[in-house]
Amino acid sequence: MHEDTPDREVRRYLCRRVERVPSLDGQLVDPVWSALPWSEPFVDITGDDARAPRYRTRMKMGWDDRHLYVGGDLEEPHVWGTLTEKNSRLYEDNDFELFVDPDGDGRDYYEFEINALGTIWELSLPRPYREGGIAESGCNIPGLVSAVHVRGTVNDPSDLDDGWSVTIAIPWEGLARYNPGRATPPRTGDVWKVNFSRVQWRHEVRVGRYVRVPPHGMVRPAGLHADEYEHPEDNWVWSPQGVVNMHIPARWGEVVFG
Repeated sequence: MHEDTPDREVRRYLCRRVERVPSLDGQLVDPVWSALPWSEPFVDITGDDARAPRYRTRMKMGWDDRHLYVGGDLEEPHVWGTLTEKNSRLYEDNDFELFVDPDGDGRDYYEFEINALGTIWELSLPRPYREGGIAESGCNIPGLVSAVHVRGTVNDPSDLDDGWSVTIAIPWEGLARYNPGRATPPRTGDVWKVNFSRVQWRHEVRVGRYVRVPPHGMVRPAGLHADEYEHPEDNWVWSPQGVVNMHIPARWGEVVFG
């Protein structure tokens, strides 16, 4: 499949400068956050309207001389999570993911994942998996701050929740390694390749507990690319990839620093 298809929508987001550091407690009610525009609601990773997400997901971004700020909001009537160890394979839970390739060359890019318990995973890839890339797990950026706020009760199937939100502050110094030879922090007007993903699993309630369907540990068989097997989970993204594979950086959206 070609790296791009003419009928695939590539989304753009204007990332605005902020005058002060927004609150970083997982909530997005601070006036600094409120002034930043929401993205479009996420869509299915394939872009297929027939597979439209069941729950709304949106993101917003801002920046200053020290940090890139990211906020995410996920509607979810059943907020649950199981993974508590840092740098676990968080896509085995419901999660929120950020992908950043500042120079847009499809090489040496950064990925951040977080679940509803606030557990994070940071990794990078020298090139996409389908090109033989091997992930470097645990390349945690010093000074990164992240938090989650649950509107409801996590891991309690006896009630309905509203959802959960995320705040992230990433120091520019940590992103500079992914942007060699270019300004970090960026200059006004610079464009970075970025995308966001939400992994959403089905679940059952057994003996008063949420249980993932299929059970944890049942993931993509080794040796198969993400678009070569039947997916038991939903993948909802900001800018559609056209296939079930986040690791095609050329298909990510574009963030313009304003």
